[in-house]
Amino acid sequence: MIKHKIELRVRYGETDRMGYVYYGNHALYLEVGRVELLRSLGYPYETLEADGVMCPVTAFEIRYVRPALYDEILTVTTEINEMPTQYALFESKITNEKGKLVSAAKVTLAFVDSESRKKCYAPHLLLEKINQYLDLA
Repeated sequence: MIKHKIELRVRYGETDRMGYVYYGNHALYLEVGRVELLRSLGYPYETLEADGVMCPVTAFEIRYVRPALYDEILTVTTEINEMPTQYALFESKITNEKGKLVSAAKVTLAFVDSESRKKCYAPHLLLEKINQYLDLA
């Protein structure tokens, strides 16, 4: 449906004593992928929050395949394969410079009204942006 890629270089401080990217940093890389996917649609997080919507993570599933190393360039590929409703499912993978899979993940975010802190539906403008993207694809 929608696919976005971004490259990130592994910084020294993101690695552990073994020289591997610390496992928790994968979540940060995946967040960069989600944020940049929304930005590429013309609906950045700033707009989402200005529209009174927050998006907490409600589910996070990841499979680690191989280590990523200091100074490697990683590609984070993020996809939305189903139209968001009260939730948005992001399917992501991180690959290394050789194109080998480092990790694969599914992250679910809920749409929550900033004031009431109750679940709500995806903002209309976001759905419009997704539909515009699909019309151009």
